[in-house]
Amino acid sequence: MFDFLDTYPWILPFIIFFGRICDVTLGTLRIIFVSKGEKYKAPLVGFFEVFIWIVVISQVLGRANDLVAYLSYAAGYAAGNFVGILIEQRIAFGVILFRVFTQKDGLELTKNLNAKGFGSTCISGQGAVSKVDVVESVFNRKFEKDAEAVVRDFDPNAFYIVEDIRSKQRGIFGRTSSIFRYGRPGK
Repeated sequence: MFDFLDTYPWILPFIIFFGRICDVTLGTLRIIFVSKGEKYKAPLVGFFEVFIWIVVISQVLGRANDLVAYLSYAAGYAAGNFVGILIEQRIAFGVILFRVFTQKDGLELTKNLNAKGFGSTCISGQGAVSKVDVVESVFNRKFEKDAEAVVRDFDPNAFYIVEDIRSKQRGIFGRTSSIFRYGRPGK
């Protein structure tokens, strides 16, 4: 299958490097899908990950017998992790809990978030130094930057944390860009 490598052996490190990038990138995405409970996406990605490994990498590595090939393998692995993380950040898959602690009026922040399509809840509390309002919102991770902008405009000194959550149920969620999924008002 890779007989051309006998004629052009200098191509081998490139094939190893780029094959490893593809394999590890898919592996990174598969792990993320498994952790999010995506029982249909994870096996599909895993199929292509293993397919690349078996067809390309295993046959090519049978010919690798020098330091350049080994370095290409290691560099492809490292680059594949990097590329996998970049792709995952780009698709911003998942749902997050966005929790804001502010010393300003949390009800006003809740109104601002709601006006931008983020369902949110305000809770009053006592912090270490003074009274605080805690505003919580749950939404798709791809909208995190939009929510951060609303919070920064409202209170540049606000403290916020972001947590990954596995699923959401009931509540007020903004409409998604897909024609097959619609946000629905909560209880």
